[in-house]
Amino acid sequence: MLVPFLIMLREGIEAALIVGIIASYLKQTGRGQWMPAVWIGVFLAAALALLVGGGLELVSAEFPQKQQELFEGVVGLVAVGILSSMVFWMRKVSRSIKHSLQASLDQALTGSRHQVTALIAMVFFAVAREGLETVFFLLAVFQQSEGPAAPIGALLGLILAIVIGWLIYTGSMRLNLGAFFRWTGLFILVVAAGILANSVQALHEAGVWNHLQTVLFDISAILPMDGPLGSVLAGMFGYQDAPTVSTLGAYLIYLLVALVMFFLPTPAPCRSEPARDGR
Repeated sequence: MLVPFLIMLREGIEAALIVGIIASYLKQTGRGQWMPAVWIGVFLAAALALLVGGGLELVSAEFPQKQQELFEGVVGLVAVGILSSMVFWMRKVSRSIKHSLQASLDQALTGSRHQVTALIAMVFFAVAREGLETVFFLLAVFQQSEGPAAPIGALLGLILAIVIGWLIYTGSMRLNLGAFFRWTGLFILVVAAGILANSVQALHEAGVWNHLQTVLFDISAILPMDGPLGSVLAGMFGYQDAPTVSTLGAYLIYLLVALVMFFLPTPAPCRSEPARDGR
């Protein structure tokens, strides 16, 4: 429940931040009449995310067992790729996202004859990116979880994100977004490592990956996956009580590379300074 809650909270705040920046800029520049187009873009992006998620879930339910394992493994790999790119993309653009959105907004409203369509498309693609990232992650989590806890956690995270986004937009709340995205990004990388390990296991059960299947150790008697603590660790971090060389190797290699990249210093954005007059 905690993992989908935090992911939906992060993605929801990211999407709310994008919409809030656009709405604030429209208001500041006297173009508040364009807000209905913004909401159309948001609703279309949300509809696309729901359609893709529901369609993939319905299609996978018709698969035989091996095809379901293959689907789970492929979705997990896609989710790992998307989650990783999401973390590093936000880490890179967090300082310049406001300026980039405002520049794109000016271009959409002044550089196109069809201003309404251009604004809807801009908002749609900005929000749809967050929505589709979330869809693939939640599919990977839901396939590895049982019961209603994961969907409830995702719903609570989305509701809280909407509330926080509104409070930030109205100025009622100040949130250290840099620290928020940094710590949630670190958590996401650990979660992604667990999803990768489970995806490797799913590909093995589908008959696609049959290498390095030696069991390294078995602690099922001490901390079984179906026990209270084991199920929590499995749901959050992809814990396995009898990992193979391939699953544990994928987990550790990904986590090591991702953490090294995460803690490397980010280059400062290049800014062109105006010519000085010598005073």
